[in-house]
Amino acid sequence: MGTNGAPPTASPSTVISGRNLPRANTLPGGSKNGDSSDSSANELNLERSRTEKRRQNVPISDPAAKLFDDKISVKEKIKILHRMATVKDDGTVEVEVPSNIEAEPLDLGPENGDLVDEEPFDVADIQYVPPLQIVILIVGTRGDVQPFIAIGKKLQDYGHRVRLATHANFKEFVLTAGLEFYPVGGDPKILAEYMVKNKGFLPSSPSEITVQRKQLKDIIYSLYSACKEPDVDTGVAFKADAIIANPPAYGHTHVAEALKVPIHIFFTMPWTPTSEFPHPLSRVKQPAGYRLSYQIVDSMIWLGIRDMINDFRKRKLKLRPVTYLSGSHTSASDAPHAYIWSPNLVPKPKDWGPKIDVVGFCFLDLASNYVPPEPLVKWLEAGDKPIYIGFGSLPVQDPEKMTQIIVEALETTGQRGIINKGWGGLGNLAEPKDFVYLLDNVPHDWLFLQCKAVVHHGGAGTTAAGLKAACPTTIVPFFGDQPFWGDRVHARGVGPAPIPVDQFSLQKLVDAINFMMDPKVKESAVELAKAMESEDGVTGAVKAFLKHLPKKPTEVSPAPPTFLDPILLTVKRCLGFA
Repeated sequence: MGTNGAPPTASPSTVISGRNLPRANTLPGGSKNGDSSDSSANELNLERSRTEKRRQNVPISDPAAKLFDDKISVKEKIKILHRMATVKDDGTVEVEVPSNIEAEPLDLGPENGDLVDEEPFDVADIQYVPPLQIVILIVGTRGDVQPFIAIGKKLQDYGHRVRLATHANFKEFVLTAGLEFYPVGGDPKILAEYMVKNKGFLPSSPSEITVQRKQLKDIIYSLYSACKEPDVDTGVAFKADAIIANPPAYGHTHVAEALKVPIHIFFTMPWTPTSEFPHPLSRVKQPAGYRLSYQIVDSMIWLGIRDMINDFRKRKLKLRPVTYLSGSHTSASDAPHAYIWSPNLVPKPKDWGPKIDVVGFCFLDLASNYVPPEPLVKWLEAGDKPIYIGFGSLPVQDPEKMTQIIVEALETTGQRGIINKGWGGLGNLAEPKDFVYLLDNVPHDWLFLQCKAVVHHGGAGTTAAGLKAACPTTIVPFFGDQPFWGDRVHARGVGPAPIPVDQFSLQKLVDAINFMMDPKVKESAVELAKAMESEDGVTGAVKAFLKHLPKKPTEVSPAPPTFLDPILLTVKRCLGFA
């Protein structure tokens, strides 16, 4: 999670907390025998669940092959993970690849055909689908929710009924946009604080495991109701015909299995194995380990939540438990995926198949109706364009120190700056500075157009808004996928190398600001922004969703009755249509 991107609840440390550390104290559910549920399930000879991934064709030399071998016990698979992966202090997973393993050539396979489809599409290409009741299950902060509001509104334009199910904190945000709302569990503030404090993976103390697992359980157990219960406020009936979800929801594919409805996975960070770059939550030195890193991270997350998922399946969904270490907590192998980023920033990998789309960034227009406060307008008009500095929904460990560094860096470089206070509490100045303006939330699509450069945490949505506004960008990653976006921005030449938040210093920020002031960097930012102008991520997302719906759709639930129905029925009878 994080604003716009990194998953908030990935917790492999609940099983693997270090290569040589005991795991009893951090096992899910507090069981001393981590394999008890799996071994008992095997004795029942349960069938493989529909949501489990089909075993991938991996070469014998691939060390991940054993992780998906049904003949190997879970205990042995955990030992393999200990040998191959280490959770680092920054929360990433370092994957070690044997020196004799070489990078695999891209074997696209005859069934995939021409994998990458980059042909531009026309709105007229969107196929007609009878009105559906669609639920969008989103776990994250405001930045994670916002793109799906844009997607939901577009689906409404095509005649579909859309319910956006997310945290109660965002109820007003969703309803104001004109979508239906349903609450799911979990508090994004608690989740963000946990992820920042523990760098995404390792709990700083055993007591925090309970807090994190309660958040997870609340999220997972709320998903089923979100797909089939009446509207909480109006009582209008609802039953999902299709599901859109992001991976941090975790229980999404299991709910789709129970309801027998299609599901489409959307995300703002790479979650599908590729040989072109490693999993954003991993560290891999050798290219040979890039694809492997996805399987490792996937397995570690699954080991941390398998007890909750199986309890959810048995108690709530009345489904058989999942008995294999197959990554089934995320997405079935045949579920279509769509990634919300610009192909001009990160092109679709050549080894991603036709069921995987890179649709473009999905922007929600908030600027057109925004009226800025007069003091902000006057301050902007009083001098050069400022540099924006803010970290959105992420809590800052020492806001006073960080504020001091920001102010001194602006003063040293002779720049004006806007500091977004956010959830981190930045901006408590001992005395006002005329070159610094403090503000709360302002629509990025309006604000960034007023700025010459931006410094932020690297959430996918904030990164997208800055690049769209042609702003040179410095990313200060806290956790999750944020280092990935920092690397992409730097590789594209539109910003300096990312500054990890625990390395944030006056000198590094000064150097970053000077880097962004280079005219060549601005030229690169303008070039990228122009390339992004031709993209329509929202329409691309809707097209991808409709394109991958089953050819013979499942039975569509009837739309809820309205006061017009009796009148329309009378008219139809008069005209001989009923």
